[in-house]
Amino acid sequence: MSTWILLRGLTRESRHWGNFIDVFKEQVAATQLISLDFPGNGRLHHVSSPCSIGAMVEFCRSELRAQNIPPPYHLLALSLGGMVAVEWAVRHPQEINACVLINTSMRPFSTLRQRLRPSTYRRLLRLAFTAVSDAQWETAVLRLTSNHVTADQVLNDWITYRQENPVTRSNALRQLLAAARYRAPLLKPVTRLLILTSSRDALVDPQCSRQLAAAWRADLAEHPSAGHDLPLDDGVWVARQVRDWL
Repeated sequence: MSTWILLRGLTRESRHWGNFIDVFKEQVAATQLISLDFPGNGRLHHVSSPCSIGAMVEFCRSELRAQNIPPPYHLLALSLGGMVAVEWAVRHPQEINACVLINTSMRPFSTLRQRLRPSTYRRLLRLAFTAVSDAQWETAVLRLTSNHVTADQVLNDWITYRQENPVTRSNALRQLLAAARYRAPLLKPVTRLLILTSSRDALVDPQCSRQLAAAWRADLAEHPSAGHDLPLDDGVWVARQVRDWL
C-alpha cells in the first residue's frame, strides 16, 4: 500500500483526470491518491504560476505538508507534470519511491521539434493570439490531445472547468517558460521508473519518451493508438501497466 501523487500538464487541473482516478484505484493498491493543482491552474487559477519547475516542486511539497501527507510518495505525472516529478526526485530522492512518467519530454534528450510537433504550431498560435470562445478553445485542445474521445460530456466538462477556473494567458506563458527552461539530469533520477507513451501522440513525438527511457535505462511501454492525454484515452491500459510493473 502506498501514497500516489498525480500531477497534470500545462494549464490543466485535477478535474481533468476524469474517471481515471477511480480506474486507477481499482487496479493499483494505494493507501491514498492525491491529485495536486499547480499554481495558476484549477482552484489556484488566481495565483501566479512559477517560472521554474523547481518552484513547482517546492509548492507541491508544501501542499502535502499542509495536508499532513508525509513521504515517501509514488508519483504519476503527465507531460509538464513529468518534469516536476523528475525534479522532485532529483532534489528530494528520499521522498520518492517510484515515478511513472506519461508522454513527457525534456532537454537535453529531445529537440524542440520533437517536444512540440511542428504540425501543431499554427493551431497553437491561433489559440494563443486570437479571440476564441471557451468551447472553441477546449474543442481544439481535445482534438490535439485525444484520439479516442468523442463524447460531448467530456468536452462539456472541460468547458465548465475553463469557465469556473480560467487560466490566464500570462500564467500559461509562465508555465511554458518553466517547461522550456527545464533541463533534466543525465542520470536516472529514481531507481523505480516507468515511462508510458502513445505512438500516435499528435502533440509530443513519442520519440521523446523512447530516448528518455534509453538514456536512463528505464522501463517503457507504448500504447498503439492513444493520444497525448493517455489516461483519458485509455485509463485502464495505464492503470494495468502500472499494476503489472509494480
